[in-house]
Amino acid sequence: MAGGASEPGRSVLDRALAVLGSFSDERPEQTLGQIVAATGLAAATVHRLVAELVAWGALERPGRGRYRIGIRLWQIGALAPLARDLRDAALPFLQDLGAVTGQVVHLVVLDGHQALFLERLPGHAEVTVRSRVGRRMPAHASGPGKVLLAYAPPAFVAEVVARGLPRMAAGTITDPHELAVALAEVRRAGYCLSRDEMTDGAASVAAPIIGPSGDVVASVSVVVPSSTENLQPLVPAVRLTAAAVGRALIPGVDVPLSARNS
Repeated sequence: MAGGASEPGRSVLDRALAVLGSFSDERPEQTLGQIVAATGLAAATVHRLVAELVAWGALERPGRGRYRIGIRLWQIGALAPLARDLRDAALPFLQDLGAVTGQVVHLVVLDGHQALFLERLPGHAEVTVRSRVGRRMPAHASGPGKVLLAYAPPAFVAEVVARGLPRMAAGTITDPHELAVALAEVRRAGYCLSRDEMTDGAASVAAPIIGPSGDVVASVSVVVPSSTENLQPLVPAVRLTAAAVGRALIPGVDVPLSARNS
């Protein structure tokens, strides 16, 4: 990012957002020097902004000279209507899916050009996953992410491809044509089977959640060890869960208990 000292037109808010935006999954904790390097702002400006953000609760100090995002930002983020309403509607069905399968369950939406994990329920099986609530990952490199791309406008998918398709694991699709074929198959089948794409050793079954307007607003997935030879037995449960969540998002529609326990 260009330095704030050489951009006198930047507002205080813009500079404060630059400080907050310098934190990421790769840099969850930073020193003042790292924030200065990441933002390009003057050291004195960063020192002042960080002190104010700590006082307000947007940042906190986990140790001497180090900073991370504070809990007050999480509290405010939790008020976002889409995330809150979607998670609240989905959680009972996600819990049922986890109980039936005994596996890790995800609720995922698009955030910008990436997949954002709104919810993750732990499973009993020993399978390593990179996900955590609030983490963003490349959309092309996971089952739930590919589901969201499959139903996104072609122009949006083109933007994702133009940004690059980094390899995350042995099975990650990095070729644009291969990705287009995979997305077409997701639309044809109505679900996605993924193996060793986000994490080596992990496979998933994902399905779209359709909102009240008829658009796909999220996806749900179950993660199992990639040594699982046949993923098809999981497909009906995942699709049923996705459909139940979609119905729960429609005002005035009460999803019967039988749909949750099917």
